[in-house]
Amino acid sequence: MNRPSGEANRPETAPGDAATEMFVDHRELLFSIVYNMLGTVADTEDVLQETWLAWSGAWPSPSITSPRAYLVRIAVNQALARQATINRRRESYVGPWLPDPLVTDTAEDASEQTVRGESVSMAMLVVLETLTPLERAVFVLHEVFGYAHPEIAEILDRSPSAVRQLAHRARSHVQARRPRYQADPRVQRQVTERFVAAAFGGDIGALLELLAPDVTMWTDGGGKTGGLRPVKGRDKVARLITNVTSRLPEDLAVRYRTVNGDPSAVVFNEHSPFAVMVLDLTPGDDRVRGIYGVTNPDKLAHIDED
Repeated sequence: MNRPSGEANRPETAPGDAATEMFVDHRELLFSIVYNMLGTVADTEDVLQETWLAWSGAWPSPSITSPRAYLVRIAVNQALARQATINRRRESYVGPWLPDPLVTDTAEDASEQTVRGESVSMAMLVVLETLTPLERAVFVLHEVFGYAHPEIAEILDRSPSAVRQLAHRARSHVQARRPRYQADPRVQRQVTERFVAAAFGGDIGALLELLAPDVTMWTDGGGKTGGLRPVKGRDKVARLITNVTSRLPEDLAVRYRTVNGDPSAVVFNEHSPFAVMVLDLTPGDDRVRGIYGVTNPDKLAHIDED
């Protein structure tokens, strides 16, 4: 059989090497899908390891006509199987639970990766936590990654009609709790910088100007730091922020990074991650309606200062 000229002198690839190469080629996609289903980096990495083991044991096989489809199906179903364990763990979690922050250096870096827009922002991931695991899987695959309902039906081993029902319920649920809105990244960066200056400067008046009347603040410290429940209302949130920042070390360094697609603030203490702050803005006037602070050291360990 004749080969294309560009492949004439290409060495043969061993099955194990081919399996590794194909897995690596799809790893970012798999990570993004699973992370948006589970919200934790460690569990996502565990699922990808299980996916690799299943994939390396199955390839090559005449039954695998699309490596991408096969890998996504394995990863999604492994993530669904892990959900029960994650739910049990969260039942004993102390205080509010927030997703692990995914930090990149700039908005440009984020745009080079698989979808990291509004649908997978910190605020949206919090809403997705209220869906059932199947509803969340369908929402992530369809709304975020553009899979058609028949494709999702094959991945989940459900009928297309069942998938459409799950998609409708998930979309309605999400829309009722978070109407679609993406703040201008430049505005979000400006508001974040003003918020940080007011918070660390103890300027309660400036904070009150930035906060929406119904603002809510979630602080995920895992019982090690932070409060035990969300705080609601402009006055309460502003007072809490100034009380907390007045007791913080003076040598904290703030870096402005992109977190789950949004311009945000990452705070370091002696080159170690100390906190991540993500703001959610209101449509129209771009005031702060949600503050998501992650201070649990276990959720920050994967973040580098550089």
